[in-house]
Amino acid sequence: MTAKELPQGTLEIGLTGGIGSGKSTVSAGLVKRGAVLVDADAIVRDLQKPGKPVFKKMVERWGEKIITNEGELDRQAVADIVFKDAEELAALNEIVHPLVREEIANQREKYIKGNDPIILDIPLLIESGYENLSGIIVVDLHTEEAVERLVKYRGFSREDALNRISSQVDREERLSKADFVIDNNGDLDSLENEIDKVWSWIKGLSA
Repeated sequence: MTAKELPQGTLEIGLTGGIGSGKSTVSAGLVKRGAVLVDADAIVRDLQKPGKPVFKKMVERWGEKIITNEGELDRQAVADIVFKDAEELAALNEIVHPLVREEIANQREKYIKGNDPIILDIPLLIESGYENLSGIIVVDLHTEEAVERLVKYRGFSREDALNRISSQVDREERLSKADFVIDNNGDLDSLENEIDKVWSWIKGLSA
């Protein structure tokens, strides 16, 4: 379903940003202010649970080395494979993306009759070619700052952080697609101010 097919007055906003940009904090702030959220990362995590089709297909390709001792998906083991090899990353995307897009569409259906803005939180929004949205928000962060935050707060190695960042669309292209840019190079108070600004912008779209 495209924005053109949404009921008149319904807003559907794409939210994206590079890994480590603070996108999840922004989406949570928008929900707190009254938006509804379709979270692609949460969908992926659910689809990768043991017993689900994505989990099974991933194990078929990469074997038990991507399973923890508890039987869960070892996400770091997967990352160590796919973010160093473009062919393996493409294989992962072929497994994951079709089912993610299907579930995103299912979740959107739950919200289209409401009056609240719908936020599509999709890390690979630009790469995935979503069109006809009411607008695109990009959470922006300098690359070196993103690396430092991934290392400090999420325990990534510097090499892993750089590999993940380089696997995504480059910062300049992402910014070129933005209708609204959130600058997250400051502290949390600054980010809250940025969320207030983008919320006012969203509400203005529905005026």
